[in-house]
Amino acid sequence: MANSGKFNVLLGLTGSVASIKASQIVSSLIDEKFNVKVVVSENAKHFLDIPTFPVPVIDDAEEWKGWSKRGDPVLHIELRRWADMMLIAPLDANTMAKIATGICDNLLTCVVRAWEMSKPLLLAPAMNTCMWEHPVTREQLVRLRGLGYIYIPVVEKTLVCGDSGQGAMAEVPTIIQTVCDVRERLTANAGDIIEIKNDDRKRKHDDKGVDCAS
Repeated sequence: MANSGKFNVLLGLTGSVASIKASQIVSSLIDEKFNVKVVVSENAKHFLDIPTFPVPVIDDAEEWKGWSKRGDPVLHIELRRWADMMLIAPLDANTMAKIATGICDNLLTCVVRAWEMSKPLLLAPAMNTCMWEHPVTREQLVRLRGLGYIYIPVVEKTLVCGDSGQGAMAEVPTIIQTVCDVRERLTANAGDIIEIKNDDRKRKHDDKGVDCAS
């Protein structure tokens, strides 16, 4: 967490038309007192008006501009270190397949591949109904959930392409509520850890005959 006590959320955007909701997601996260950075795939940029974003938007080019010699910071590692959790919304079919098979050929997927598995990673898929219902998608989703990633269920609606059915990204309020719920669990767990550490410290002092009330 930052010194302000806020949670750091790294928002990943991929090449789905649902990326047009990115500004709404960012604004909602800020309203909920999260620090936000955005990492984008090249295809996601097609749907974004990046200069209007109130937070940093980081693309593949930034990865290579920031490194020239040994000892320079590696961006996808620095982003992983900064983030308390990662949210990929939307997660398109292409990026889902990459993550499920361990491919890391851009900044976003490199962050995921280098992710600390003790940190939450939330996935909000978005794709055409036929893509969503394809058996390969089901296999990949099972794989990702088996890794401990948090799946935010798709919804049924008429898609931008005109097809109707499952596959649309969850509504923004649902996504934000899920992120807030995860933060609440993390905060509660952190409190338990602090309490355990304090108890351990007190026991060590007691064992040494130290007056812990002083």
